[in-house]
Amino acid sequence: MTEVILHHYENSPFGHAMRLALGLKGISWKSVQQPDIAPKPELSALTGGYERIPVLQVGSDIYCDTAAIVDALETLKPEPSLYPEPLGFAGRIIASWAGGPWFMPAVGVALGTNPAIVREEFWEDRAKRFGMDRQKFLPMVPHLTGQFEAGAALVRDALADGRSYISGDNPGHADLMLYMIIRFAGVAGRKPSEFGSNLAAWYDRIDTIGYGSFEEWTGEQAIAYAQDTSPAGGCTVKDGYGFASGDKVSVTTESPDPAAVTGILIGLNDRQISIKREDDKVGEVHIHFPRLGQVLSPA
Repeated sequence: MTEVILHHYENSPFGHAMRLALGLKGISWKSVQQPDIAPKPELSALTGGYERIPVLQVGSDIYCDTAAIVDALETLKPEPSLYPEPLGFAGRIIASWAGGPWFMPAVGVALGTNPAIVREEFWEDRAKRFGMDRQKFLPMVPHLTGQFEAGAALVRDALADGRSYISGDNPGHADLMLYMIIRFAGVAGRKPSEFGSNLAAWYDRIDTIGYGSFEEWTGEQAIAYAQDTSPAGGCTVKDGYGFASGDKVSVTTESPDPAAVTGILIGLNDRQISIKREDDKVGEVHIHFPRLGQVLSPA
């Protein structure tokens, strides 16, 4: 079986959610610790310049962003699904809200209430890549705190009917992403019990999922493994988007992040963008992005 490799760092909320997803799926994986700020040369060799965390590597197929990672995990091991009934795939919408609009309020609570815990290099990195300029960000912390608390109240109220998980009887993508937000606020000492016993009990249930079976690898091992494997293939470009298979394209995120990944378009549909790259260090890799949140342009 092709090795599954997660590139992450310990304190990344999104990385934590994907570690739990691997544990929930029961997928054995390799752990590659990456720096929490740029540059990340080993990761960039695999992704073509994308340096956000986490990144999933399955052989020489590289999945950027949690949305692409979750889709890859569902394909690798469909059961247990990260979209259990009765909520089903509607859980993707809740997960997107948690990792989108509700994320920056959690950052405000976790880092803004005690900015001294954040080193200068981290602020500089986040200002460049996420527009998180400290001088503009810190005055917003009271507002962000209120937004975090309002979001936590929504989670609390959703659990008020006694359900075990947001998804129903079983945990799913929505639960993992909501959990990561509550957990991140814990950096500032916020406790799940502040938001009621149902939320605290739900949080504890997610907490017990764990990360499953994994082994630490180095970035050099991951690169060598990409060299020794071939992409799975099977991507196609859907008509109607103004692009064709073989086009040279650039993919950037909808953010101030200047990183642009260029390559040959091999896959495009409503859910995913896939490009092929050749790199002297890693050989041929296929890099996959979610359709939502990415800017696809001719290169």
